[in-house]
Amino acid sequence: MLSNRLNVISPSCTIGISSKVKNMRESGIDVINLSIGEPDFNVPKKAIECGIKSLNENCTKYDLVPGLTILREEICKKLSEENNCNYSPDEIVVSSGAKNAITNTLLAVTDPGDEVLIPKPYWVSYSEMTKLVNAIPIAIETSKENDFKLTADLLRKYITNKTKLLLLNNPSNPTGSVYTKEELIEIVNVCLEKNIYILADEIYERICYNNEFVSIASLGDDVKDITITVNGFAKSAAMTGLRLGYTASNKKIAKGMSAIQGHLVSHPSLTAQYIGYGALKYCKKDIDNMVDTYKNRRNLITSKLDKMKYVNYIYPNGAFYVFIDLSQVAKKYKYNESFSIEFCDEFLSKYKVAIVPGKAFGIDEYVRISYACSEEEFMDGLNRLELFILEIMNK
Repeated sequence: MLSNRLNVISPSCTIGISSKVKNMRESGIDVINLSIGEPDFNVPKKAIECGIKSLNENCTKYDLVPGLTILREEICKKLSEENNCNYSPDEIVVSSGAKNAITNTLLAVTDPGDEVLIPKPYWVSYSEMTKLVNAIPIAIETSKENDFKLTADLLRKYITNKTKLLLLNNPSNPTGSVYTKEELIEIVNVCLEKNIYILADEIYERICYNNEFVSIASLGDDVKDITITVNGFAKSAAMTGLRLGYTASNKKIAKGMSAIQGHLVSHPSLTAQYIGYGALKYCKKDIDNMVDTYKNRRNLITSKLDKMKYVNYIYPNGAFYVFIDLSQVAKKYKYNESFSIEFCDEFLSKYKVAIVPGKAFGIDEYVRISYACSEEEFMDGLNRLELFILEIMNK
């Protein structure tokens, strides 16, 4: 008999779609992939040079569990200069990707049966990670009218005596919504009042188009003390396959996470850590240029969506996704169990475009598209989406 936890989790939808796309391409089928959250840029050259230098110098032996000292020092410098958050290296734990960082956090602060509040729509792995550590994910029903952002009043309605942690993703995957400072202050005040930890997933914080990103931990020492900030290098430095993330938290939590990580993975790849160090120290301009490109793509894609019939969307101020409302189409589309899953499957089969069903994020009338690809690809994909929608609505 296998573990019962396998009965309560589902495979990653986005990874499943990407695997399907790879199989189709290997079979000679030309597919447009608008599903994966992976930058179409390369890791900055100077960052790679730091990795090569470390290998040439044989930096391949065991090192400190929470990460290279020079990398943690550079992370502290970044958090201070860019996020107005002051941390010391012993408050940083470098991990094998942001997923590892989130899992470390859940293992360190929750016990079996504790409740973790997760606003909908949510990134596909949040609820599954929570279940893997035997905590209970509680989905918070947010509203389209507020760009699916959590409010303090809404948060209060979901808090029970079992609530241990609020998981807040800002900027949001899948919506691209960005919280204002005022919105965050109201939310953290509730968490302070109710003694609830905040896991602040800020993996997309560099990809913010309105220059108003506010890191939760910057809102005061008392807020910082209950906040575990998760960040990484996959989205900002295109280091998806190198698997490098980190947490910033108070010393007690960081020590706990380091102890956990020491038994599970020891520490992340040293080569990846040296490349991450190079990305922070030498490649800010490369990252800024990448963000400018995403912003231009955002403008193009929303202009196209504005002209399409039967669709609506959440206007993205961050990340590189658009969350598209197909509720009008759902009323006409004939499906058995899930509109978005069956819609996306047929769209991939007929029009050879991969997008992600909203069901994976907890809202079935939506789909998510990524514009971390060339303009030609996402505009062609949108044109095919328009044709598919018109085909359905004109039947």
